[in-house]
Amino acid sequence: MGAELPIDVEDVRAAAGRLAGVAHRTPILTSRTLDDRVGARVFLKAECFQRVGAFKFRGAYNAVAQLTAEERARGVVAASSGNHAQALALAARLHDAPATILMPEDAPPSKRAATEGYGAEVIEFDRYASDREALTADLVAARGLTLVHAYDDPRVMAGQGTAGLELAEDVPDLDAVIVPVGGGGLISGCAVALRAAIGGVRVVGVEPAASDDVARSLRAGDRVRVEVGRTIADGQQLPTPGAVTWPVIAALVDDVVTVADDDIVAAMRFLLERMKVVVEPSGATSLAALLAGRVAVPRGGRVGVVLSGGNVDPGRLASLLGG
Repeated sequence: MGAELPIDVEDVRAAAGRLAGVAHRTPILTSRTLDDRVGARVFLKAECFQRVGAFKFRGAYNAVAQLTAEERARGVVAASSGNHAQALALAARLHDAPATILMPEDAPPSKRAATEGYGAEVIEFDRYASDREALTADLVAARGLTLVHAYDDPRVMAGQGTAGLELAEDVPDLDAVIVPVGGGGLISGCAVALRAAIGGVRVVGVEPAASDDVARSLRAGDRVRVEVGRTIADGQQLPTPGAVTWPVIAALVDDVVTVADDDIVAAMRFLLERMKVVVEPSGATSLAALLAGRVAVPRGGRVGVVLSGGNVDPGRLASLLGG
């Protein structure tokens, strides 16, 4: 963890202080059936029980909490169709700051309703014909808003890392921790926290096989861009790792593996049927990798698994698990 990295463990600890009493300290779930199936002790960090239903609240709140009074008065902005939209809207409301969210016009109605329910202004755009980064930049310039990026922001990364910090505090002797990977905010923050807290722990990321940009980048030793394919794990459909998250991933993450959609559905079904827990597809990729044998763990070892979110519509859940 050199000085060249954008965050260190003190940033994560400071974020934990800001989040104390605001974010939920999410539970660690266990299952003897799961342990028997994989031949190891498994500890599930259930971020599906976080505020807004996903880990994203941690990073959004930590970022907004560090803005100046003037920046908060002007407001914040982000482009998101999912969990970050809701997280930033709530974080802004808790700080009496206006929030503007650019959402694709085909975003799930429930997610738009939740975002607006937290008080954010939603501006629609065509995800296939418009450049979301350019649209966001235009809003920043026109209104003086502060961009709170979904993952490429050290404040967001440090906030997400508090999930890993809590896991290490609750289960201090883990052999490995498996974390879903999208833009890299969660795994970069968690890797920083875990490396500082648990000597020798392996940090493994998981992404859908249809969008394997981080796995390819690790193999290549630099960021690569991929053509994003279709997958049910829409929260992880990105063409390249984040520019700010990538140095942390390259330095501290041991491996990134991929899973197929069928593996993800199997993990979601296990969680619902055996543990009565609802997890969205992107949030289940970590457990999917373990159940599918994509991550090697020592016999009788101890492995942490981050379930990153639980925001899946009932109709979609029924379609996925019933199909």
